[in-house]
Amino acid sequence: MDYSQFLFMPQEIGLLLVFLLVFVYDTFMPARMGKHLPMFATIMTALYTVYAFMPCPDSWGMAFGGMFESNPATWVMKNILNVGVLLVMLQSVKWTNDDFVSVRRGEFYELILLTLFGMYLMISARHFLLFVIGLETASLPIAALAAFEKRYYESHEAAAKYIFTAVFSSAIFMLGISLVYGMSGSLYFQDIATQIVGIKSPLLILAVAFVIAGVGYKLSLVPFHQWTADVYQGAPTAVTSYLSVISKGAAAFAFMVILVQVFGSVYAEVWQWMLYAIIILTITIGNLFAMRQRNLKRFLAYSSISQAGYIMLGCDCCQRGGHDLDDLLCVGLHLLQPGRLRCHRRH
Repeated sequence: MDYSQFLFMPQEIGLLLVFLLVFVYDTFMPARMGKHLPMFATIMTALYTVYAFMPCPDSWGMAFGGMFESNPATWVMKNILNVGVLLVMLQSVKWTNDDFVSVRRGEFYELILLTLFGMYLMISARHFLLFVIGLETASLPIAALAAFEKRYYESHEAAAKYIFTAVFSSAIFMLGISLVYGMSGSLYFQDIATQIVGIKSPLLILAVAFVIAGVGYKLSLVPFHQWTADVYQGAPTAVTSYLSVISKGAAAFAFMVILVQVFGSVYAEVWQWMLYAIIILTITIGNLFAMRQRNLKRFLAYSSISQAGYIMLGCDCCQRGGHDLDDLLCVGLHLLQPGRLRCHRRH
């Protein structure tokens, strides 16, 4: 194995270093220093965020046989997630120093960083195996975060509903991937897109429906949204913020990459009508149910459901316009920093 391929993962390696520093601090520092852990984790994340904003075009390219891709689009998305995580950490400093939560404050920051690493893998994955690894790494620790306040019954309920939903949605997603693999003989995004051109079989429609349903659970798209309000209400406020912004943003970007790069060639024949139906239902039901809520967290949940529908409109516009997400972000980066950034694309 050529270990130089890890040079294409500067953001992932930097995040792992932050995780290890927080873990070592939590494990080996004296108990009296524990109250400084939230601020230490926040400062380390802030320094890492500043470092990650420095563009490094030499690290953009394909790695691990094409399974992992680093480019301007993934660089921008990961930096957006970094800023969101930093805001969540700042929000949670006072809460994690609470007497009941302080005994587990280290686990909170470690789980947050671990889920962020999984989202990194989802964003950069160009192979469904790596995508599933990132998806599970990002999903399963959130169940522990949702149950962080163990003294409340709603927190237990939120964790149980989230873990069962995560397992069920992952099973549906992998069933769809298995059908796609049976038709294309590959799990690489580009190879699948090439092999399914011209195929209009009911099996492909079923496979795409399973993939959309599996990721739709993560995004809380209607009709896969029933878990969202209960989980948002039962989880701690910092975790609710993380779920509604960071987790959903990463899932939305990864979902659009899959739909555009993998199934873009069969857009009009296979999944255009699915996307239209989901968008209309998500926006309508999300807004209607949000107006009926009396709990702020449940209101936030249904608001985020509606916003997921608007996010999917961007995927539809991108596909109908014949553009690739990476190309669109690449143009935006050149407009912001002309002459400084180069787009590394595989043709």
